Amino acid sequence: MTTAWLMLAVGDNRQHGGNDGYDDNPRYHYSWDSTVPNHAKVAVGDVIALWDKRELIGVSVIHGIDTGKEDKTVYFCPECKRADFKRRSRLTPACRCNQCGALFDTPGKKTKTVTTYRSRHGISWINGQGLLTGAELRALCDSPNSQLSMRPMRWEKLRDVLLELAGEELPLELEYDERTPIPRGHKVSKVRVRVGQSAFRSRLLREQGEQCAMTGAAPAAALEAAHLYSYAESGEHHDYGGLLLRRDIHRLFDLGQIAVEPRSGLIDVAPSLRSYPLYAQLHGQPPAVQLRPEHRVWLEAHWLSRGSGSA
Repeated sequence: MTTAWLMLAVGDNRQHGGNDGYDDNPRYHYSWDSTVPNHAKVAVGDVIALWDKRELIGVSVIHGIDTGKEDKTVYFCPECKRADFKRRSRLTPACRCNQCGALFDTPGKKTKTVTTYRSRHGISWINGQGLLTGAELRALCDSPNSQLSMRPMRWEKLRDVLLELAGEELPLELEYDERTPIPRGHKVSKVRVRVGQSAFRSRLLREQGEQCAMTGAAPAAALEAAHLYSYAESGEHHDYGGLLLRRDIHRLFDLGQIAVEPRSGLIDVAPSLRSYPLYAQLHGQPPAVQLRPEHRVWLEAHWLSRGSGSA
């Protein structure tokens, strides 16, 4: 079974145990040391999902881990001597201990020798910005309420979510490469998605908000970026050529069973769906979002292609 990790990467702001942070470049490598919980459990062949507390940054597979030794300055609470405190940028005193609650401006410090680790994962990197929110990522972890910067998560769950977000037309392909034996019996996995799909969805979320264009308000996890034309044929993300649709609505839209009638601008539901109250109530209703003229052009083309399917 593939092991996966959710790892926090927020540049200079990433701290653990009162240290001075790490030099991350999420696209290529991730750094940590022996002061971090789970530091020795990460292995070559593990899936790594990087996030910045707000959303997913990207997903890859670790193809190498460089280790070393260095002297590290560790800061601690002067009251309880624990290295678990938070630096406060806008409040004074500047620090608050998470253990004893002490407030102080100047932490104690000491130098210790630590083992350093740096993953190499640039080969299989997939840009995932906008695909999953922080809350959605935490829900995929073994311990959703964990505060650790390196948390074990379920690869099967992450994989299934990414497959759904990629859409059924061009699903993610999980390719297992047998080239080199990897410790713990893992195999390298590479993940492919539509180029630009995550940015396309992020843009729609900014423009449209958490709303299905046909049914109204819906959580982001239930919304997909739907092309109003055949992406398989064009391979391009056209401006205003997409809308956010709930997953079931997206599927039915692609099949031509839900569309927007050009003259009236109202939703048309195929007769075969009208026996289902959930969809019957949409028939004859206006879309839930304000459509631009460009949207209407694409939707008219979609209407004319009904029966042959759209993607």
